[in-house]
Amino acid sequence: MRKLKKLDYWLVLILVLAAFLYGYNIWKAGDANQYYTAAIVSMSKSWKAFWYGSFDPASFITVDKPPIALWFMVLCVKIFGFHSWSIVLSSVLFGIGSVYLIYKMVKPYFGRLAANLAALFMTLTPTVVANSRTNNMDATLVFFLLLAGFTLQKAVAKKKSWLVLVAFALIGVSFNIKMLQAFMVLPAMYLFYWAATKAKWTKKLGVTIFSTIALAVFTLAWPLAVDSTSKSSRPYIGSSSTNSVLNLAFGYNGTQRLLGQTTGVGGRFPGMGNKSGKSNNKQFGKPSGKPSGKATGKLSGKPTGKPTGKSMGKPSGKPTGKTSGKKFGKQMGKKPSGKQFCKQMGKKPSGKQFGMKRPSGKQAGMQRPGGKQGGMGANNIFNVGTKGVTRLFQTALGRQISWLLPLSLFGFLLAYYNEWKKKRELFNQRQSHLLYWIAWLLPIAAFFSIAGFFHPYYTIMLAPAIAVLAAIGISSYLENRSDKANKGIFSLGLATTFWLQAYFVYDYYQWLTYLLLAAGFIAIFATWYLTKKNWQKFAVTGLLAAPAFWSLTPTISAESAAVPTADPSLLTSGGNTGFDSQSVDESVYKYVTKHQGSAEYLFATMDSNSAAAYIIKSDKAVMTIGGYNGTDNAITLKQFKQLVKEGKVKYFLLSGRTENSSIITWVKKYGKKVSLSQSQTSQAGPMDNSGTLYDLTQIKQ
Repeated sequence: MRKLKKLDYWLVLILVLAAFLYGYNIWKAGDANQYYTAAIVSMSKSWKAFWYGSFDPASFITVDKPPIALWFMVLCVKIFGFHSWSIVLSSVLFGIGSVYLIYKMVKPYFGRLAANLAALFMTLTPTVVANSRTNNMDATLVFFLLLAGFTLQKAVAKKKSWLVLVAFALIGVSFNIKMLQAFMVLPAMYLFYWAATKAKWTKKLGVTIFSTIALAVFTLAWPLAVDSTSKSSRPYIGSSSTNSVLNLAFGYNGTQRLLGQTTGVGGRFPGMGNKSGKSNNKQFGKPSGKPSGKATGKLSGKPTGKPTGKSMGKPSGKPTGKTSGKKFGKQMGKKPSGKQFCKQMGKKPSGKQFGMKRPSGKQAGMQRPGGKQGGMGANNIFNVGTKGVTRLFQTALGRQISWLLPLSLFGFLLAYYNEWKKKRELFNQRQSHLLYWIAWLLPIAAFFSIAGFFHPYYTIMLAPAIAVLAAIGISSYLENRSDKANKGIFSLGLATTFWLQAYFVYDYYQWLTYLLLAAGFIAIFATWYLTKKNWQKFAVTGLLAAPAFWSLTPTISAESAAVPTADPSLLTSGGNTGFDSQSVDESVYKYVTKHQGSAEYLFATMDSNSAAAYIIKSDKAVMTIGGYNGTDNAITLKQFKQLVKEGKVKYFLLSGRTENSSIITWVKKYGKKVSLSQSQTSQAGPMDNSGTLYDLTQIKQ
């Protein structure tokens, strides 16, 4: 009975809500992110592939991330079998786990109300919902970062130095989930330990040094183990430029995320992170700020002609071309004039259902050729707004993460002020915890404000801090609501938050804009003139109305995409299967499986996206000589010729999204085109995976 009395039923309801939002309809996930799904299939077939995170069962090349998150996904597949839901199950569980950890991190220091609100705010953050429904690494990463923070809290509270080492070791583990992105919370970890620990500075320095050593050991253990292995005995490290995990970590997954892609490795989409707007790459796959051709809207390998005002250079509100398969990307909405309510460019829904208005005009996030800011790729994958301090408040990123961002900032000020005025202390227990969360929020917010190469869903990194600080701010106000300074700070938080939310919804629901503005006015009036808590509940309900609806959209539409997003346009477009989801060409598949014989690979191709669907369907190895985007130097022409000579590779699929490499030239010159029946695709996806199949068995060397 005592346990039942201690049970927080509000928390139970919040966790049930999280389970629904993150888990409902995942059985319709399809292949989710095909790139990682192919790796899950491959890793479940071979311990070697499992250890290295190989893309293919033969371990020719790895994916572009470390394998720890994928290990959990493979475990689910091993337990439950390969299903649409099993490949995303670990993300669902980690998403729910993150909600629970936030509750456990807040309750002991700020009370049950703040803990429940923080858990609820985390649950209803749109990008958290979208990320927790796919097989990307981000939901797993956030869970482990929260687990590290929770462990550090316990270490400080119980005065256990060894637990501090464990906390920093968990950050090292997190590095092997998504590399340097894990280190974003290190400022918060170090600051909190020094502010919250009541010990001599010499002891704190010693613990800090040993904790940093633990961090380094767990960070480098897997990368050094892989890099020290003979390159002939392990797969090529995908998306690296030197076949090295450390190069991948500090290059493609490191400096290029901040500065933008400059090497071209892994750069499939134009207009992202290219400062000069110039590119020496003639392939469609690599970034280019200045298109060399006339945009037709079709998925062609090489644009031709000059950009016009209706193409990438100066986008218009209407699509100018067609895409193969399902609708390839969401068309963006209009930028109203200065006299109108919103100045931010928004998305263009595909229909008028659900009361949405149809924005028109210029697309958001796209720059003129040669501009400094990267443009919008397929499915808005690079629509991250304009660099600067306002980027997180623009619709491109804001609709995914920033619904409560102003309230979290004012919430920190409010709560810290209330603690300071009690004893005029800077670092009491609550203040130390507040510093932890603000030190989580601000550096990561700064990164996303200036970074040159990332996807909108990466902003899930901000979700825990925003949720916690907003919740603590509300709780702190209620504890001190008779204080005029409290009322003033809280009113500013409410005003800016309601206004921002009204701004976010304007392109879809103008009526909701005015409703939110009215709700904000009522909430502020209640803050000053009404003392009953019911009015405060009204304010919280009003604050959550719009983000809750946005959070429902991936669940209702059964979205589980390579680039997860939450957006009302999902309700009218039938969900999003991912920007790189491709289909199996049945005629190619039947031919290569019939004639594979003893060959190690079903066929070879240039990029992983052309191969993923075949690996998933067949459980067999497909060689991707250029890695994810066809730009890696994973194999030389001489080595490839030797594999052909030995009969390990019999066929090459030239899909039309490949670059002009020496291997392609050789295949075209000496290979024999295979005459196939009319192509038929078997798995729905926005890109057709048909191409030209070359028979290499007749080549004389």
